[in-house]
Amino acid sequence: MAKTELAHAKGFEIKHHENFTSLIIKSPWPESKKTYHYALVHKNMASKVTLNKDNFDGIITVPIEKMVVTSTTHIPALELLEVENTLIGFPGTDYISSEKTRARVDNGSIRELGKNEGINTEVLLEIRPDVVIGFGMDNNNKSFDNIKKAGIPVIYNGDWVEHSPLAKAEWIKFFGVLYNKRTEADSIYNTIEKNYLEAKALASDAKNKPTVLSGAMHKDMWYLPNGTSTEAQILKDAHVDYLWSETEGVGSLSLNFEVVFEKAKNAQLWINPSYYTSYEALEKANPHYTKFEAFKNKNMYTFANTKGATGGVLYYELGIARPDLVLKDIIKVCHPELLENYTPYFFKPLE
Repeated sequence: MAKTELAHAKGFEIKHHENFTSLIIKSPWPESKKTYHYALVHKNMASKVTLNKDNFDGIITVPIEKMVVTSTTHIPALELLEVENTLIGFPGTDYISSEKTRARVDNGSIRELGKNEGINTEVLLEIRPDVVIGFGMDNNNKSFDNIKKAGIPVIYNGDWVEHSPLAKAEWIKFFGVLYNKRTEADSIYNTIEKNYLEAKALASDAKNKPTVLSGAMHKDMWYLPNGTSTEAQILKDAHVDYLWSETEGVGSLSLNFEVVFEKAKNAQLWINPSYYTSYEALEKANPHYTKFEAFKNKNMYTFANTKGATGGVLYYELGIARPDLVLKDIIKVCHPELLENYTPYFFKPLE
């Protein structure tokens, strides 16, 4: 038995047996106690291989010909592997930003499936995919239970649970094995990893380390990335001084305004002020935002303005798959002299 080597990802495993491949999902959501085992059988072997269904959460014939995914973060992997034509349904098609996949939504090749928490199972059973790629905060999704009862396997994708940008990106190998494109997935991942590490090395040569603030108020709390989050790791790799880089934990930090203002009023840059797209919108929401130096000096950057045709934010779709682009964007913002001819993908000056 051979295993697919994973450099960073911890949430899944791929094991190759004589007649089939095991896909094991170890972290479908945070604190999950359950491990899921799927058997992938090549269609040329399907009639010759007999497996005990009780040993697996699903037995799936590969390569997949018809797929449903439930998060926009799954779409870039399909496009990178050039199998986006197999996508036949998605919950919340307006969130899809990619022009390639949007064209297939517009021409009716991809059906609208409602919401992730309440997938329209009637439409799903009508289009009958080979597999549904789900994601969940826990094991309570009635839609997925109904889909499984109808004989359609659901595989949980836990890319978002991983603890580093490169680990999240490595989930392209999860899709590679479903499409019998292991070699292509390895090659794509190796290129992303190489680009990321080269950008990180470039940033380490920067002469200065600008101070950075992130996030904004939601209701009465200011939410910002904790120091062990992937966002904070990218800031660290971009060689900037993120003011909360020493904090630890799962999820965002939630602080009151005074605490943030005291520490960050003189921060040189303010990156990703939540969903705010303009200085005017920020000031209207809370006039105190105008007291920060980064606001006064117009040194604020956001990904909220980089959208697809129907309003989906590109960062939420492509950011997990391409941490190399996210890192280069941040380097361009913080050390523009290091990437003179680079045009950012996601992060643009606040309007």
